[in-house]
Amino acid sequence: MSAGIDAGILQLASTGRLSAVSCLTQGATWKHQTRSLAALPVDIGLHLNFTESFASGQFFLPLPRLIAACYGRRLPAAAIVAEINAQLDAFEAGFGRPPDYIDGHQHVHQLPMLRESLLQIMALRYPGQDLWLRSTRPPSRGNPYPLKAAIISMLGARRMRCLASAQGLPMNGRLLGVYDFSASREKYADLLRTWLAIAADGDLLMCHPAVFAEPEDGIGPQRTREFSVLSDSRFPTWLKQQGLTLSRLSQATVRPTGTPGRHPG
Repeated sequence: MSAGIDAGILQLASTGRLSAVSCLTQGATWKHQTRSLAALPVDIGLHLNFTESFASGQFFLPLPRLIAACYGRRLPAAAIVAEINAQLDAFEAGFGRPPDYIDGHQHVHQLPMLRESLLQIMALRYPGQDLWLRSTRPPSRGNPYPLKAAIISMLGARRMRCLASAQGLPMNGRLLGVYDFSASREKYADLLRTWLAIAADGDLLMCHPAVFAEPEDGIGPQRTREFSVLSDSRFPTWLKQQGLTLSRLSQATVRPTGTPGRHPG
C-alpha cells in the first residue's frame, strides 16, 4: 500500500520478526520490492483485494457494501473470477511462481461468492499444491478483543474451513492480532504479550507495521507503533518466555483441519 509499509515489512522480515508477508498486487510500490522480499525466509502470499481502489477498471466495493452484496449473492460472478485471476497473474509475474498462501484484505477471501470462486480458481490453477489459506477462527478464551474477533469470524470462518478441508487445503489454526487500532505503543506491547501467551501450535498472529505513516492512511500512526513494538529488542525474549518459535506454515506439517505439527507461525 505504501513505501513506509514496505520498508517496515522488509526490515522486520530480515530480522526474523515475521514468518509471512501478504502482497497487494495492485499497489503502486510492491512490484519494486519483489526481489528483496523473495530473498527473505518468509512465506509470501497474495492479499486478495476487493475493497480498495488502486486502478481504473478494477472491481471493488466499500467493505459494508461488499459484505451485503456477497451475502445477497448479488456480485457479478464473471467480474469476481476475472479480478481474482488478475491479482494472481500479477503475483506470478512479480515472483515467477504461485503464492505460498492466499488471504484477504479486510478478510474478504472468506465471504460468500468470493470464497467459492477463489477455491475453484485455486483448484484449476494449482492442482495438487498445498497453498495455505488464512482462517479467521478466534481463540475461545483470553482474547483481548473477543467481540471484534467474533464478528470477523462470523463473516465466514466456519464455512471457509469446511470448504478448504474438503479441497485438502491447509489453514492456520486460529487468528490472533485483532484489536481496534487505537492502542498506544505500551498498550500494543501488552496486547502482543497477551496474544503470545494464548498462542497455540499453528496459530497466526497478524500485524500491520510501517516505518513511517502516509497522510492518507487511516491507521498509519498505529502502523508505526506496531513496527516499534515488533522491532523491540525484547521481542525474542517475549517469544522465549512463552516457549514459542516463529515458523513458516508452508514448511510445517499442516493438516487440512489447520492443526500443524509444531510451533506457531
